[in-house]
Amino acid sequence: MAGIYIHIPFCKQACHYCNFHFSTSLHYKNELVAALLKEIELRKGYLENEIIETIYFGGGTPSLLSPEELESLIQEVYRQFEITRDPEITLEANPDDITEEKLQQWKKAGINRLSIGVQSFFGEDLQWMNRAHTAEQARDNLQLSTKYFENITIDLIYGTPGLTNEKCEQNIATAISLGIPHLSCYALTVEPRTPLDKMIRQHKTENINPDKQSEQFLLLMQWLEDAGYEHYEISNFAKLACPAGRPGWRSRHNSSYWQGKKYLGIGPSAHSFNGTERQWNIANNKVYLESINNELIPFEKESLTDVQQLNEYIMTSLRTSEGIRLDRPGELLGKELQIKSRKHIDRGLLKMENNALVLTREGKLLADGVAADLFF
Repeated sequence: MAGIYIHIPFCKQACHYCNFHFSTSLHYKNELVAALLKEIELRKGYLENEIIETIYFGGGTPSLLSPEELESLIQEVYRQFEITRDPEITLEANPDDITEEKLQQWKKAGINRLSIGVQSFFGEDLQWMNRAHTAEQARDNLQLSTKYFENITIDLIYGTPGLTNEKCEQNIATAISLGIPHLSCYALTVEPRTPLDKMIRQHKTENINPDKQSEQFLLLMQWLEDAGYEHYEISNFAKLACPAGRPGWRSRHNSSYWQGKKYLGIGPSAHSFNGTERQWNIANNKVYLESINNELIPFEKESLTDVQQLNEYIMTSLRTSEGIRLDRPGELLGKELQIKSRKHIDRGLLKMENNALVLTREGKLLADGVAADLFF
């Protein structure tokens, strides 16, 4: 089984913290959609006849495309690939793009999961981030979305300078009260060459406080556990209860990344992985369009050594609630991992569960460092 990611590189405006590839001009939108359709055809052999179980529209802001454009992309994927009987098809959407008519059209087009970029239910925080929607739109349109979609996830950002613990708790409580079955909660990071980075360097806004971020992360883990959510990946929480017949509320697409499955990335800046090689398309809309029009894929790639593949398995699996299975890398390497992990077990950052190394709650605060220390 494999997944397909389609990158839509357009946004209404630039969020201060964002370093993803996008353009605030929609001038090339029609040409870009045509190029995406063409790239899907050109890349049909990349996954070597793997059955597709997930399709994910990311960005940027995919909800800026018309329902007809989204449907044409989904239909082209069906034409070029074999799709499982019950695929997960996710659309990232901003609250200000959501209307009742669009919700109906998205569902008709084949979308069955929404990922809504809420970030906060407080207007002052949204303004500080330079988000395009209001707090009222976030609440109202999220509630409207639940009328048409069961499978909804929202993004929330914690650790921003203006977010108190009380406001952080209210963000979580609002999502729970709306019955949202999946939450992705991210600590604010200051990426180089973003407006936020510049604002901090010019002392126009307060820098992030790592201690405050750690405190809020510990709090939200407890709040969501108390509310019946499983913390199945560092940033992701899914309701444990689900309707009969559903496999659960975890993100099937994102889970495939952490499980090391193959995936194909379509669009400028999109990444792909075929099991042994990674490749990524150029992050330039104009060059991407020119190349695809000439039936060329504008990408770079790297081949992963056995050691790199093992270290990637350690890094990604440690982020999950299942942890690093010691039998997966083989008996000798599994024993060496046990030796490497002893000091972290003694410090209370790791624990052994079902022959796997799993992060404790405190260990999740230092996940990247612990993973790096286990690398070969």
